[in-house]
Amino acid sequence: MSRRKREPRVGFVSLGCPKALVDSERIVTQLRCEGYEIAPDYTGADLVIVNTCGFIDDAVEESLEAIGEALAENGKVIVTGCLGARSGSDGGNLVQSVHPAVLAVTGPHALDEVMGHVHRHLPKPHDPFVDLVPAAGLKLTPRHYAYLKISEGCNHRCAFCIIPSMRGDLVSRPIGEVLLEAQALVRDGVRELLVISQDTSAYGVDVRYRTGFVGGRPVRTRMTDLARELAQLGVWVRLHYVYPYPHVDEVVELMAQGSVLPYLDVPFQHSHPRILKLMKRPASGERNIERIRAWRALCPDITIRSTFIVGFPGETEEEFEHLLEFLGEARLDRVGCFAYSPVDGAPANELPGAIPQELREERRARFMAVQEAISAERLQRFVGREIEVLVDARVRDAQGREGFLARSAADAPEIDGVVLLEPNPALAVGEFARVRVTQADEHDLSGVWVGPKT
Repeated sequence: MSRRKREPRVGFVSLGCPKALVDSERIVTQLRCEGYEIAPDYTGADLVIVNTCGFIDDAVEESLEAIGEALAENGKVIVTGCLGARSGSDGGNLVQSVHPAVLAVTGPHALDEVMGHVHRHLPKPHDPFVDLVPAAGLKLTPRHYAYLKISEGCNHRCAFCIIPSMRGDLVSRPIGEVLLEAQALVRDGVRELLVISQDTSAYGVDVRYRTGFVGGRPVRTRMTDLARELAQLGVWVRLHYVYPYPHVDEVVELMAQGSVLPYLDVPFQHSHPRILKLMKRPASGERNIERIRAWRALCPDITIRSTFIVGFPGETEEEFEHLLEFLGEARLDRVGCFAYSPVDGAPANELPGAIPQELREERRARFMAVQEAISAERLQRFVGREIEVLVDARVRDAQGREGFLARSAADAPEIDGVVLLEPNPALAVGEFARVRVTQADEHDLSGVWVGPKT
């Protein structure tokens, strides 16, 4: 018998944020639905797709390097993602000006366009095994958690950001479609859904909170209604990129009831009203403090995560000190900080008062030193308590001792801390457990197993 011809193989490199990861998952799912195999390395691939990030200069450099590596190792490369939508200094496509040998370039969330290029350069198989693809699609995350993207684009025009120029204005997914995907993920073993978008609070604004249907029931396309429906699936539901609009209070009430995780990822970016105005952010520092107090009054166990930019053009030492005072008053649980980085095409590039990079980095270091002390203090409240965790991985330390990495309700994967657990035969990756916290540092907790999830 003649040997059966192998199916065409596509290599995949996924860079950038969780929203880009969801785009990658959809492309990989479609490839498998059409019978393509996913190659584990460059040499075994017939062509390579690189999903890029183009938000800040470091991400642009990383993406361009990844494209160059794929070209050097394989030679046949299709580029997609945010960097694909950016223009170079000559007005042409940035990727093609740096790497003219790429087969094709698309922008973000361009599944059909990407697949068209794949078909052109690597014809699809004639006998795809569709039944091998899970109903929830193929995921690039561990099986027990998944990102659930509820919209594309953004209606804000922040001075430091070019995402709307790459991903467009807000386009909310129909709520019935989102919930069908969530249900399929849970059936496939997902224990945690991480809800993502550019602006989760604005979900449904573009369609005027249109009523959709879920199992024959009318449900509005709105963040609160979506959170309430997801809560019925019996898994952790974690909300990211939540702008502090008034209706967020409704979701915090759901958190207080135990319906969704008491965790809010709110990108404040700064505290000083003048800087926020220069950034064209949709909120002021004073109201943010009031909202934080109100959220904690509604839900004392809430974890609040945020990101900030220091060294924005024109930021004075007094305004930076205002930000440090805000940190001291807000006592946020989880915080990330970026030293301002100019992005080609961003309006902030035209602002006067550019701050030297050395001073930007010095302010970032001072900021993080203040926040580390706050984080250490906030984490101490868990010591001695029993908490629920989701086990992520089995690990070994430098001495070869085995243990487990887990996360609490306060920890989103990859961006927050972890709970380090001593080995116990009752622990299993991808499952929940009750643990007693024995120790805390600036970022992480340590604990021991005390029983199964209650």
